[in-house]
Amino acid sequence: MGKQKIKNQIRRLRFNANEMTQEELAKKAGVTRQTIIALEAQKYSPSLELAFKIAKVFNVPLEKVFQYN
Repeated sequence: MGKQKIKNQIRRLRFNANEMTQEELAKKAGVTRQTIIALEAQKYSPSLELAFKIAKVFNVPLEKVFQYN
């Protein structure tokens, strides 16, 4: 069984949110811009708390931001 990854729609959601920058999202979620970069590149899986914070920033359900196969 291969390693499962959490996929996300952060880049698309940022674009749809008036082209929100990575820095803006990072500030709203309480993390660094580097964390957002790693999330978008799927090199990092967020904590449950961070996943909920990001979903709240975009005002969407968690499943609209993150998907697990």
